[in-house]
Amino acid sequence: MDALQLLKTRASSPALREPAPSQDQLDEMFKAALRAPDHGGLQPYRFLVVEGEGLDKLGELYLKAGLLSDPESDEAKQKKLRTMAFRAPMIIVAIASIQQHPKVPADEQLITAGCAAHAIVQSAYAQGLGAMWRSGPLAFDPVVKEALGCQENEQIVGFIYLGTSPKVRVAAETDPAPFVGRWG
Repeated sequence: MDALQLLKTRASSPALREPAPSQDQLDEMFKAALRAPDHGGLQPYRFLVVEGEGLDKLGELYLKAGLLSDPESDEAKQKKLRTMAFRAPMIIVAIASIQQHPKVPADEQLITAGCAAHAIVQSAYAQGLGAMWRSGPLAFDPVVKEALGCQENEQIVGFIYLGTSPKVRVAAETDPAPFVGRWG
């Protein structure tokens, strides 16, 4: 697929199934992530791959965090929390690792981590895979962050759900005119 066409037509894939990306496909995604714009070459990000039994553990972690924030959760909400990790056969947790730097502020490093996560999503689509970038309250939950090994200087940028999409979704092109102005 032509690179510009990919950038203009990629769509999120909410329904994902096996097979998960192969190791070669993952390597390509991470190589793309490492090309994110990065002032100072800090590489202020890291990634955790979750699959197999890791998805079971992540589902239990989501449930634990949910119950701590809302101990009165009904059975349906508890089931939803536990099964959220199984929306795809693989999840990549994208984590921003913010470093002290005299010329590169924390916000810029967070954006770099977001660009790296975006490159993973785009690379998945380029390889014929489905991807869905999700965040939500669990990405900011201290219990989840601690269990995933996040340090004080780190935050979860998102959970990238990966797998095979039952049908390829292509986004319609959007007219950029309402979003673009000229200055000066």
